[in-house]
Amino acid sequence: MEPLEGAANEQDQSRLAALNFKAFLLKRSTKTNLSLYDHLSRVLVKVMDERPDNAADVFEDLSLEVKRSQLQDRQSTLRPSPEPTAAFTLAQQQKGLFSQGAGDEQEEGLVETPLPNLAEQSFFFEQVGVGLGREETQRIFLALKQLVDTHPLQRCRFWGKILGIEANYTVAEVEYRDGAEEEEVEAEETHEDEEKEGEAREKDEEEVVEEVDPLPKSTYKPPPTVPKEPRGSGTNKFTYFVCREPGLPWVRLPDVTPAQITVARQIRKLFTGRLDAPIVSYPPFPGNEANYLRAQISRISAGTQVSPLGFYHFDEEEGEEEEGGRDNFVENTNFEGIPVQEMSESLSAWVHHVQHINKQGRCVWVNLAEKTEEDFEEEAEEEEKEEQPDEPEPEVGPPLLTPLSEDAEINNTPPWSIRLSSHLIPQYAVAYVRSNLWPGAHAYACGRKFENIYIGWGLKFLGEPYTPPVPPQPQQAYPSGPNITEALDPSLEEEQALKAALEEQQAAQEENEGLEAEEEEEEEDD
Repeated sequence: MEPLEGAANEQDQSRLAALNFKAFLLKRSTKTNLSLYDHLSRVLVKVMDERPDNAADVFEDLSLEVKRSQLQDRQSTLRPSPEPTAAFTLAQQQKGLFSQGAGDEQEEGLVETPLPNLAEQSFFFEQVGVGLGREETQRIFLALKQLVDTHPLQRCRFWGKILGIEANYTVAEVEYRDGAEEEEVEAEETHEDEEKEGEAREKDEEEVVEEVDPLPKSTYKPPPTVPKEPRGSGTNKFTYFVCREPGLPWVRLPDVTPAQITVARQIRKLFTGRLDAPIVSYPPFPGNEANYLRAQISRISAGTQVSPLGFYHFDEEEGEEEEGGRDNFVENTNFEGIPVQEMSESLSAWVHHVQHINKQGRCVWVNLAEKTEEDFEEEAEEEEKEEQPDEPEPEVGPPLLTPLSEDAEINNTPPWSIRLSSHLIPQYAVAYVRSNLWPGAHAYACGRKFENIYIGWGLKFLGEPYTPPVPPQPQQAYPSGPNITEALDPSLEEEQALKAALEEQQAAQEENEGLEAEEEEEEEDD
């Protein structure tokens, strides 16, 4: 019995020693709060997963890697981890520009793309000292490719870059294919119909309140609203997309209205780089920065988009329109180019190919005096009492393809400056023109190739200090008339004279009534 008891005691002692040793291994460090048991378990698991050669030689390295992975998250509590910089964040967002999808090479070879050859345009603009640098130009080129791939576009052009206080705007001018904008137009019309229904409900509620407690109604009538031009014509001929940096999402700008262009001509505001930023100005601007940006783009395009004389011409089959002149032109296939020396010496070799915006804020003048049938019915009584105003004279601006030599000066400042890119090697030089009214607008021409670009703050040169418009005169609180005009009290003699005149008038009236009564009695007797 003694040998059995001794063996049992040895087993209990070894089990107790194992438990004590395991408890020692489970003891956590006071510095890292890690136990040796857990650490060895993770190291052995890592060895079984990776199965490295010469595991005994790299055991220390594996142990260090496991310990480092456990302490990596806890190091942030001792020292804050560095936040990513703006350049690093932008680089992460621009990584998608350099990724090519499957089948892109085949599609590009089979289908014609509206993507412009920005590399070639950048080369010519570098010759005249204008550009954004090759690196940024390449990123914009890839961003335009993304825009072309995600929208059904027929034409795409890099319009330019408008600088801002917080961020800049990269602008792309596009033209959709036929019928591609129908869905977006329907969505906008649905939204406008909902707004009109809401306004009609509010008016109905106001009418109900007025029936219960009628209030005096104002006779003031606001001036008629100038309707905006439809898409595909005038100031809304093209669609514009903007982005703050290449690689960020493109945002489509809304259509411009004549009221926005009219107010934009009277104010001067720098862009902030936020499309939803309010425009605080006088006169009040009807919209936010996105609308103001769209209005400035229309103004800059109408004043600075030029081309060589003869590159475009009017179609002979289309006759001249009655109102506003011609608004369409076609490319002249027989155009062979103008010598560079001639284009660098005469402004008559350059023409405008974007319609002029008149004072009304439209390219085509509209008669606001014309009234619909409802207006005639509502104002029939007023028209009988008041004289009809004269018909306004239609405003007609310079026609399309007008030479730059006919542009007017501002405070003795010529509107354009023409140069040659190099006088040392004129055989390979490029002719270019620079706008002095819109600093930052440039155009080059070389043979049959030409292009326009704008890089600036989006403000027009005035030639004098800017003066805000004066507020209008206050309106009259009430109409002036004899019933409410204060007069001097009459004297005693005037009161007696007035009383005597009234008595004589009353007596004469009574005599006339008596004579009329006698005549009626005689007629009845007869």
